[in-house]
Amino acid sequence: MTTSQTPTRRDDAATGPTTPASGIRGLFNRLPGFGSPTRRFTHIWAIALLAANTALVVTGGAVRLTDSGLGCPTWPRCTDDSFTPVQAMGIHGVIEFGNRMLTWVLTVIAIATWLAVWRRVQSTRGDRRLATVLALGVPFQGVIGGITVLTDLNPWVVALHFLLSMALVSGGTLLVYRTRAVSAAQPVRVEWADRVGRLLAWALYLVCWATIYLGTVVTGSGPHSGDHGAKRNGLDPRMVTQLHADAVFILVGLALALLVFVLALRLPQRRTTIVFAGLLTLQGIVGGVQYATELPVALVITHMLASALLMIGATWLVIDFAPASRNDTSEDGDTSEDGDSADDDDTTDDDTAEAGEPVSVTQPAQ
Repeated sequence: MTTSQTPTRRDDAATGPTTPASGIRGLFNRLPGFGSPTRRFTHIWAIALLAANTALVVTGGAVRLTDSGLGCPTWPRCTDDSFTPVQAMGIHGVIEFGNRMLTWVLTVIAIATWLAVWRRVQSTRGDRRLATVLALGVPFQGVIGGITVLTDLNPWVVALHFLLSMALVSGGTLLVYRTRAVSAAQPVRVEWADRVGRLLAWALYLVCWATIYLGTVVTGSGPHSGDHGAKRNGLDPRMVTQLHADAVFILVGLALALLVFVLALRLPQRRTTIVFAGLLTLQGIVGGVQYATELPVALVITHMLASALLMIGATWLVIDFAPASRNDTSEDGDTSEDGDSADDDDTTDDDTAEAGEPVSVTQPAQ
């Protein structure tokens, strides 16, 4: 009996006491997928974060367009005495409170994405920094949203709130790109063509930001203030609308130049450029129709969604033309000609690799 118990005592001693860190690791190991995240698992969470940030752009627009911006007249509570709306506040309180609750959904997704990126052994420092910035951006955005309420929907603060959402969309696009599967079949690239395409892509990206900003200025001068009593920015709507349209014309010109360039040289970025040109065409049609029909709610929401999609497209173009964006190799060593990755299977090196400092690899420019 004594002999049989001795090995047990030695095993217990070798195991050592349970520490808080080991307890946390054990908790993660019990969460499906988070014990040793694969590339595909991390990529799915990155897509979910991007989709959630895009959805919040739309729901935030719906709050403003239904005049529910002050449905909850204070922040962080909905009223001075309650975190939830009361019956007397009506549908506007429900809409604004519902949008606030969606922020918590986004928070959960952001935390899950951050965990997946940080626990994946093959994640680079850049991946982890980016995931951290995106995760911290969610509560920061919530605070800016609270300030918009406390300032009675000041149009300049509302514009900042929207622009921060677009920054999270752009950053989320970069994270999706960095966690994607990399095909082993790399197209041949011409150095001078890459340089020209890169300049056009960056010019298009910057003008896209300028166009979106001017769009917020137009909104601040127009009828959709978010509440009947909210102040406007005092600018002439026709003047700022024309300025916004001028920026759109520049954006269209740059997009056409880039489209002709990549098609003429048959560059590998053709598909991305064609998709962006299609989105820009759709956005131009929606914008023109909404202006001619005096800004109906449905078209304005569609216009906001298209703006987010344009930001995704413009960001993708910049990183697609980056020097290492098409000749990088997967840090997992799991590339294949069809673009699938060997770590999609749960029985991958991710499960057996030692945790430590990630290997530094070339990544698309941020």
